[in-house]
Amino acid sequence: MSKIFVSNWKMQLNYSASLKLANDFKKKFKNFSGLAVLCPDFLSLAAVAQIIKTTPLKLGAQDCSLRDQGAYTGEVSARNLKALGANYVIIGHSERRQYFFETEAIINQKLRDAQVDKLIPILCVGESLAERKVGLTKAVLKNQLRLALKNIKPGLIIAYEPIWAIGSGRVAKSEEVELIHAFIKQEARQILKKAVKVIYGGSVTAADFASFKKTKNIDGFLVGGASLKATEFHKICQL
Repeated sequence: MSKIFVSNWKMQLNYSASLKLANDFKKKFKNFSGLAVLCPDFLSLAAVAQIIKTTPLKLGAQDCSLRDQGAYTGEVSARNLKALGANYVIIGHSERRQYFFETEAIINQKLRDAQVDKLIPILCVGESLAERKVGLTKAVLKNQLRLALKNIKPGLIIAYEPIWAIGSGRVAKSEEVELIHAFIKQEARQILKKAVKVIYGGSVTAADFASFKKTKNIDGFLVGGASLKATEFHKICQL
């Protein structure tokens, strides 16, 4: 089964650079047969949607609001993202948890809203370096999944993104990630009563990907910095 590749541009590009990158992706992925999702920032979302609409590429957002409509200055609803052409939305990214103090309750509500508005959520979970050092990885993941997935329907993707690996240049060993993904799948299935796909995110590059390609429980990748070049991301998707 083909893997899932999600490109998270974060807030790394200005508007014109985002459009240029989207056009680069359009050229590189015109004959792509797998699942690749582009997640530009909100400012570029509408323009990128138009650029890639005739390609196999799918559109995703980096976040969504807790609310569908109302006096919520600065927010963007899942309903509007869907109307714009988005198919996916990243929820609970470690940077949202760290810098914007998102709790599991907030993440759970965002998951609900995304599913109501027919977006496929990409739920991010992961442990810190301090938690990893004292052997709390599985306990942290279990708690995150239990709280975030409460009353959530099947049909989402889970991204395991160890916080200690994001932006650090450090990538967990494929054998370790394989075991953690198996654990996440087991826990998620107990909650959702259905199998779920789990992708890996943590400073993934084309060079790193080779060691992951034959793993059974790694269903794809959430890619940050390496996806800011269409050639690099395309290379990852082809391996």
